[in-house]
This record gives sequence, C-alpha cells and structure tokens, in this order.
Amino acid sequence: MAGKTYRAGIVGLGFIGGADQVSGDAIGQVVSDLDGTHVDALTGHPRVAVATGASRDEGRRERFEARTGAPAYADWREMLAAESLDIVSVATYAPFHAEVTVACARQGVRAVYCEKPVAIRVSDAERMLEACNDAGALLVVNHNRRFQSNARRLRDVISGGALGELTSASMQWGTGRLGNVGTHFIDTMQMLTGRAVEAVSGMLDLSGKPDCRGAQFRDPGGWGMLRLERGLICTVDAADYGTLPPRISVHGAEGSAVLDGRDAVLEFRDGRREAWPDPEGAVSSMDRAVSEIVDWLDGKAAFPYAASEAVRTLEAIVGFHVSHARNAAWVDLPLAGQDRDREVLSG
Repeated sequence: MAGKTYRAGIVGLGFIGGADQVSGDAIGQVVSDLDGTHVDALTGHPRVAVATGASRDEGRRERFEARTGAPAYADWREMLAAESLDIVSVATYAPFHAEVTVACARQGVRAVYCEKPVAIRVSDAERMLEACNDAGALLVVNHNRRFQSNARRLRDVISGGALGELTSASMQWGTGRLGNVGTHFIDTMQMLTGRAVEAVSGMLDLSGKPDCRGAQFRDPGGWGMLRLERGLICTVDAADYGTLPPRISVHGAEGSAVLDGRDAVLEFRDGRREAWPDPEGAVSSMDRAVSEIVDWLDGKAAFPYAASEAVRTLEAIVGFHVSHARNAAWVDLPLAGQDRDREVLSG
C-alpha cells in the first residue's frame, strides 16, 4: 500500500497496551478476550510501524521488545524526547492520561490514541482536549463500540427513525466499575441515540468490592438514571456483585433494539424481528480505529468520533458520584465549580 509509514509509540505496555498476558494474569483477564490491543492494532496496519514503547515495569519492557523488536524506555518522557512519533497510544492507568496526552500534543505527536476513561477529572479531560486542539492533534478515546459495525449500523437505523420516537432506554452490566466499564455503556448510549446526557441521578454501590487493578483505585458500580437530550430517560443497573448480562436497550414507539456485545436484535411492534450477528470476523474495533486514524493523518477523511463526547461521558460518571453525595438528587451537566475537579479513581 502506497503512502507514508507512520511511526507509533505506546506508553503503558501492560494488558491492553502491550498485549501482555502476564499483566492480564495479575487482574484475572485474558488478552484474547479483548476487542483488540494497541500493539496488535498498530502493528497490524501496513502503514504503521511500532517504533518504541515505554513502561516502568522491566518485565513488560522485555516482553514488548521480544514481541516487536522495538526498544522500550523506562520513562515515557525520555521516549518522547528521543523519538519522532506520529501516533502515540496512551495505555497507562487513567490518572496518568492527562499528563501524557498533554505532553504528546506539545511534543508534536499528531494523533494520540488514549485508553478509556479519558481521565479521572473533568478538568483534566478538558485540558487534554485543549492541548490537542491547540496543537492541531487528533485525540481518540478507546470507547470500542464507536468502531464496531453493528453499533454503527444500529446508530444509523435509530437516527433514521426505524424505532419511531424514542420513549426510554436502559443499560445493565454485572461488574460495577462505573469509570472503567460504565464509560463504554454511557458513551454507547449517547452514540446510539445521538443525544448527550444532560443530567444524572444515581446511587453508588458501596459494598466495597476490591478493584482488580489494585487498592489505590476505587471505582464502584451503582444504580440510577440518565436524562438525555429531549427528555429521554435511561435507567442504569450496575451493581458491583451483579449477575446481569451486559446489555444496552433502546425503545421507541415503533420498536426496540438490544445491543448485546457485538450482536444486535431489533423487534418491531408489527411483529418483525431482525437479528444481526457479529460481522467483524478477525477485525477488532481497535484495528478499525487505527485505520481511521491513518485516514485522518493522510487527510482523506474527518475522524468520525469527537473526543469531546468522551468528556461528556466522564461528566456523567462523575455526576453519579456527585448525585450520590446529594442523596440521589438530579445533577445537571455540564458540571460546575469544584465538581469539575472531583476524582473518580478508575484504574
């Protein structure tokens, strides 16, 4: 394939950054269950060369070097200073996303592919947006359903009016962690409906489930409601020790749609039913994201997902915490005052 080869680096060489199963074992997860990893998506594109990586962990660096043949730095700052990079994946823990992203933008990196949630504070997320906008850099947040075929198809069907006027929506999952897991669900709901969250009423699950990423993180689940634009109410059921299957439902006057993983089912009031099995095959959402980043770098197309939408998703998550502190009172978005600096310590 003709065209420039773009040099990429990865900050954070663990589970999703470096496809490192040793890191996965530490949190009880399997790399092969992921919808892509940064290192695989970048190396899999014919016009991207993974040139370097950075991790504080020596073992991760060694395994990354053995996997890619690229050098790995112990300090990401040294990596940015020494390497000329077009793309940087930020696959560190969420508390470091803002610092690394801002530094990448100031260093001249043209595209930053950041893990979710975008940050741990709304003010940090806005700082990331501002730095990238000022530098003319692209900020991409890895909310994977933004890049899945069935999610995009369902978005288009809903916007085309096939379900009729939307009447309600719901989301459920069984692992708690509003920041790390809920970020995908809330972002997807905004994507599918084309409506931003305007207010949150919620209660946190304070059962004290330990975070798989360590005691320094506290990311509870919870229950509540989101009020989206034009008054659409979405219920949330996400207990820490819940057993519900992960599912997003959107209901309208003419039918309902359920997104279950990568599969979708539509049931219409006139009795028609459509089932959309996963069409992706070996292509991951991260493969598609990298392809669209390359298209943007080439100047071929506008990127289809604005990072500002990830900031609104983070605001909704923080809003749960603010609402809980106010006995589940409705909290309007955008957040104001000190709430913009409230931390959600996602891993």
